Amino acid sequence: METTEKIVESYCRYVRQWFTIPNIKCKGQYEIDLLAVDTTSPKELRRYHIESGVSISGSYSKLTANDFSPEDLKIRVKQAGQRRSIGYFIHRKFALPEVKAELKKYGFVEGNYSKIVVTWGWKPEAKEVADKEGVELWDFRDLLQEIASAYRDNKTYFTDDTARTIQLFAKADAEKSRRT
Repeated sequence: METTEKIVESYCRYVRQWFTIPNIKCKGQYEIDLLAVDTTSPKELRRYHIESGVSISGSYSKLTANDFSPEDLKIRVKQAGQRRSIGYFIHRKFALPEVKAELKKYGFVEGNYSKIVVTWGWKPEAKEVADKEGVELWDFRDLLQEIASAYRDNKTYFTDDTARTIQLFAKADAEKSRRT
């Protein structure tokens, strides 16, 4: 599991208080990054299929609405650009029959769950396509801020390495701010 995926799971689990299942393998070497279920409402389970695609590379940091091509995804020099397209997530992460079959095993069927892409910002055109396709976009930077805020004053000792690291960073940052 990538570091960014661990951070997203930590956010869902400790900030949102959702039940999570990470890294679900699908046939054909596909993978679901994260499934989450909000059980806070006893009358209604809210389900989420969450995919992460975070890049801080200047030219590839923002999610785009560029055309997605499965053929270009096989060409090494074009892979990064393809993975930064909303079409990649829609067609390769959410719509594949192998992914849908695995989702069904967990009770996720079309119409009863939300699709979320976590990314380092996006271009307006990508947001338009995401909205049209029913995909919610989360900005990774906002998640980090929310995690830091939630953990800064939390006295809980997290045994989860990701949660503990973010908690320590948030506390150190808060103390540094108070000293200056």
